[in-house]
Amino acid sequence: MSGSVQPRLLAIQAVNAVIESRQNLGEFFAHSPQDHRAFASHLAYGVLRWYVPLEWLAARLLNRPLKQRDRDVHYLLLTGLFQLWHKDGAEHAAVHASAECTRALDKSWATGLVNAVLRRFQRERETLLGELATKPEHHAHPAWLLERLQADWPRRWPEITDANNHQAPLWLRANSSRISVEDTIKKLEDGGFECQRHDQAREAIRVRQAVPVEKLPGFNEGLLSVQDPAAQLAAHYLSAEAGHRVLDACAAPGGKTSHILELEPQVKLLALDRNPDRMGLINENLSRLGLQCDARCADASAPRDWWDGQSFDRILLDAPCSATGVIRRHPEIRHLRTEKQVMQSVGDQKRLLHALWPLLKSGGILVYATCSVLKEENHEQIHEFLARYPEASLCGPGSGDGTGRQILPGEDEMDGFYYALIRKSD
Repeated sequence: MSGSVQPRLLAIQAVNAVIESRQNLGEFFAHSPQDHRAFASHLAYGVLRWYVPLEWLAARLLNRPLKQRDRDVHYLLLTGLFQLWHKDGAEHAAVHASAECTRALDKSWATGLVNAVLRRFQRERETLLGELATKPEHHAHPAWLLERLQADWPRRWPEITDANNHQAPLWLRANSSRISVEDTIKKLEDGGFECQRHDQAREAIRVRQAVPVEKLPGFNEGLLSVQDPAAQLAAHYLSAEAGHRVLDACAAPGGKTSHILELEPQVKLLALDRNPDRMGLINENLSRLGLQCDARCADASAPRDWWDGQSFDRILLDAPCSATGVIRRHPEIRHLRTEKQVMQSVGDQKRLLHALWPLLKSGGILVYATCSVLKEENHEQIHEFLARYPEASLCGPGSGDGTGRQILPGEDEMDGFYYALIRKSD
């Protein structure tokens, strides 16, 4: 078996895990063999990024759909089509390795089929891609999501979908409680990495080379973390001061929790998450970075189960959401999310806002954040909240027009994020 077959087999398993078992790619590859993970991950991310148009191409190239039991062959075809369409490596190698995979799958009957479909695409590429360009599928988003983006952003939806279809850059956050940004950059550059700073997130550093995080100088020592600049704004908007009681209501995996502590180690921080499996991620991040706080597994929307009755000066509500702002970083989101799940998220956000608001001191600030670009989860949610609570008012970015701050994917090299800073009047 050639060395190019094993990564392809792992890639089609990953695609199958997402589409058929609703698993996210990070979870899948965390438990996959290290040997072939890099190339397999590259292929799987590419297929899932372009899954919708790849499905359209496969439907045009196959005489009839493959049976459900042969979904592995179908995903193998999509992988080969992705490589040929995006000129990802030598075309003859992609065709040969794809055909060879059928034997590894113990489905030699499909060898000729895979060969024929991929070679037909090579012959008819210009015609097929020309027709695809006239179809909504070429935007590479499920129909329901494309329609939502078009409704919410009638002028800007093309730039949102385009940004979603490009790989996100690797951004880091210097642990300012232990090392300066300048010294972090020097450490990275000494390790051969090209670095760039961000003009809005002062601890953010972009590295040009995408590598496993463990290979980044200083990562294992707790000197830096992986975090997009948009997410790094949360701790700054919170503006927690020494002695403040701070609640991070939906804290896992702990990136914002640790950033709050890096900026001000003397806060009294309570970090909650209702998922016991994800609580381990918070503790791992805090331990690696040399930080401590009170971290508990609890449902933030049920304060009676965990609140001690003392009000908070600051509350960060990084609310559960559709994650439609980070599709470029996690392309499987477009296939895992549904309209029903969006509605469930809207309900969860509403419950959390109403449950946590009474816990905030007069004069305190609640920072509401999502990694969504859907208005129903963002400024429409906040508009309804402000109408219900007369003592609540927006402050900070976007307070002038009452909408909060919406960052779209790719804007200023950031992920899609929404922020509303809500102050409780004295």
